[in-house]
Amino acid sequence: MSEMNYPRERTALLFVDPYNDFLAEGGKIFPRVKAVAEAVNLLDNLRRINKAVRAAGIQVAIVPHRRWEPGDYENWDHPNPTQLAIMKRHSFARGEWGGEWHPDFAPQPGDIVAHEHWSQSGFANTDLDMILKQKGITHVIIVGLLANTCIESTARFAMELGYHVTLVRDATAAFSAELMHAAHELNGPTFAHAIRTTAEVVAALPAPQPVSTPQLN
Repeated sequence: MSEMNYPRERTALLFVDPYNDFLAEGGKIFPRVKAVAEAVNLLDNLRRINKAVRAAGIQVAIVPHRRWEPGDYENWDHPNPTQLAIMKRHSFARGEWGGEWHPDFAPQPGDIVAHEHWSQSGFANTDLDMILKQKGITHVIIVGLLANTCIESTARFAMELGYHVTLVRDATAAFSAELMHAAHELNGPTFAHAIRTTAEVVAALPAPQPVSTPQLN
C-alpha cells in the first residue's frame, strides 16, 4: 500500500448509491445491511467523511445506481443476479422514497452527479471518468454501498483507469461480516492503493479551507 496523500485539487470522494433504500430505516435493502452497518458505525462514518472532505475543499461525486423503472431488465439476454433481484423488488424505484437520496447525503452545489450505472461499476457506461479527468482528479476515496459489489467494482475500474484508489473499511457495509472480510482483506489488497478507516482518511486530508465572510461596507 502506498502512503496516503490527498492533494486538494486532485482528489474526489466517490459516494456510491446514497439512496434511502440502502441507508434509511424502512429502505428495501437496509434490513440486509443493518447488522454490518451498525457494527462499523456506517452512517456516522459517512457523515464524518462527507463533512470532512467538503471542509477540505475536495470534490464530491455522487455515483448512483440505475433507479428502477417499469420494463428495466425485462427481455434482456443476460441480466445478472442483482439486476434480477432489482426487477423483482423494485429497488431504488424512480419517483419513490426508496429511490431518493438519503437526506444526509444529498448532492450539494458543485457536486458531480454521474450518470446512473446499470450494474456494479460506477464507471462502466457512465460519464464519471470523463468528468473526473476534466477536473484533473487523480485520487479517489470510495465510500457507500455495497462493499463487495458496487464499491469493489467501481474501485477496480478506477484502478484500471489509472486512479489512486482508497477504500474506507468502515464507510461501507455488506450483507455479512464474511463479505466485508472478503472485500477488505482478500480482494481489496489486490487493487487498492490504500485501505483505511474513516479516522485515518480524515486525518490525512488537507487542512480545512477557511470560510470567507462577507465584507461589510
